Amino acid sequence: MDRMHFGEHSSSQFNDALESIRNNLMEMGGLVEKQVVDALQALLQADSALAEKVMETEDKVDKLEMLIDEECTKVLALRQPAASDLRLIIAVTKAVSDLERIGDESAKIARMGQQLAEEGESPRGYVEVRHIGNHVRNMLRDTLDAFARFDAKKALEVAAEDKEVDLEYRSAMRSLVTFMMEDPRSISRVLNIIWSLRALERIGDHARNIGEQVIYLVEGKDVRHISVDEIEAKLKK
Repeated sequence: MDRMHFGEHSSSQFNDALESIRNNLMEMGGLVEKQVVDALQALLQADSALAEKVMETEDKVDKLEMLIDEECTKVLALRQPAASDLRLIIAVTKAVSDLERIGDESAKIARMGQQLAEEGESPRGYVEVRHIGNHVRNMLRDTLDAFARFDAKKALEVAAEDKEVDLEYRSAMRSLVTFMMEDPRSISRVLNIIWSLRALERIGDHARNIGEQVIYLVEGKDVRHISVDEIEAKLKK
């Protein structure tokens, strides 16, 4: 991982503080990425023990969130960061919030996996979970890589991927709702799949949010709440 171009600060403590924040963010990202992977496996393989592990990891993620928030607050209070460093602090605090929420969504998927392990597998939806799950897992990996490398182009690709996930999610919902109407006995189990897909769609949204913070950090442009085409046009200006 390349060291961030902080600029030359007179205080080595300032450089160390910023580097610590960035390293802790990457550690948190790695934990959350593992949560997503394990939650998907727990659901698809009805692995209750792995689901429990996902939920236990949530405590570590929460502690890292609190640590990073504390570090950012100290830098803001004591160091009077310049514009580029201030953007880093702002981007990190928002990315940390999204990572924590991805951890929460992963725990939801793990709980759905536990319920399906107890009730019996759903008759439909596993193909959609696997496909959309792979999409959002790649989005999360790419958005963390974009943050580590300050790569606005890769962050933009994540935003484009999120659009595809949304389309696939809506298609899967239509299919599963139709199936439940045709076979009411399956409703309870299929609903567990639906809530899991909803959690995956939300993970994709949070990955996109982190990518938008990368663009803000690198380009100094706020690209929230606009389309991918609008982001591309804004970056060309």
